[in-house]
Amino acid sequence: MLTVQQGKDETDRAFPNREVPQTVEEKWAAIQARDASTDGSFVFAVRSTRIYCKPSCPARRARPNQIVFFAEPDEAERSGYRPCERCKPRDNHTSSKTAFVGRACKYIDTHLEGKLTLPNISARVGVSPFYLQRTFKKALGISPREYVDARRLASMRRLLKKGETVTEALYNAGFTSRSRLYEKTHSRFGMSPGEVRRGGDGYQIEYTIIDCPLGRLLLGATERGLCTVCIGNSDGEVETALAEDYPLAELRRIDQANFKWASKFKEYFAGQQLPEDLPIDVVATAFQWRVWSRIRSIPYGKTLTYSAMARTLGNPRGARAVARVCAANHVALLIPCHRIIGADGELRGYRWGEKRKRALLELEQRNPSPSS
Repeated sequence: MLTVQQGKDETDRAFPNREVPQTVEEKWAAIQARDASTDGSFVFAVRSTRIYCKPSCPARRARPNQIVFFAEPDEAERSGYRPCERCKPRDNHTSSKTAFVGRACKYIDTHLEGKLTLPNISARVGVSPFYLQRTFKKALGISPREYVDARRLASMRRLLKKGETVTEALYNAGFTSRSRLYEKTHSRFGMSPGEVRRGGDGYQIEYTIIDCPLGRLLLGATERGLCTVCIGNSDGEVETALAEDYPLAELRRIDQANFKWASKFKEYFAGQQLPEDLPIDVVATAFQWRVWSRIRSIPYGKTLTYSAMARTLGNPRGARAVARVCAANHVALLIPCHRIIGADGELRGYRWGEKRKRALLELEQRNPSPSS
């Protein structure tokens, strides 16, 4: 049996670039998705059973008000909880397939400046190109090509912030030409390479806050479109969320009357459907855009399960990846993640609170055929 630290080290090797959940919402999304990539970063316990589990535990989930999070098994046991016999949270082994994908990721991350074709990567990790493509996509929800592009964009962002010119950064990050770079930047940088190099200086977001049945609704936009929709109990709460999402931007609050799309959101809460052509300007990976585009196609008043969504994307086992993409959505309502529910009909969490998710679904189901 692995020790706790050995298990954590093994998981870190298998998922070298995983995003460790930090907030309660991120942890809740991870356990709802049974996300094995987060095993070892925390455990959760159920008050009623006095049992604690790792995020990927296959057992049926308790309600959120019954769950408490701990950083490690020892902390849970000191609080009087015992380990789950089903998922064995102290024995954090990873499957051979997971380890194989981790090796591929590690090779990509250390060779971004080189030639990273599918045959080249598969030869390095000792599998066929077909098997690499299929297994990689099943495990992470994106293809090796999409992973390479995402890592190169992240590398270029860092180089630009260190002061390199756009030309220097694009070649040092592994791009072969400016045209190749600009194919990737529109939807994933959220700002131009020049703006990134200046640390976001000059990237302006105008926002307003309106009242709605769910509390206070903050709407933020760049010159290219809406970049944030936050829901909270107070102005301070939603303004904090905006500042956390865009720490380097210049933020300016304006009156509702001067905010171009405020009236559309008021009409939504009165039972009207949001127009499909409202522009969105958010940072996203290729896989996130695929998921969000599919979510936007769910009819008003209807729902889809995480597993059904994964199947429509060609990845039947990708429900956990879909849940993580929903948790990363910065434009509530515009990308209606509230329409994604569990296979058993449970709501399965929401960044702005489960009560608000239920209220949004009830609002839309009361008005199944709204006028645009």
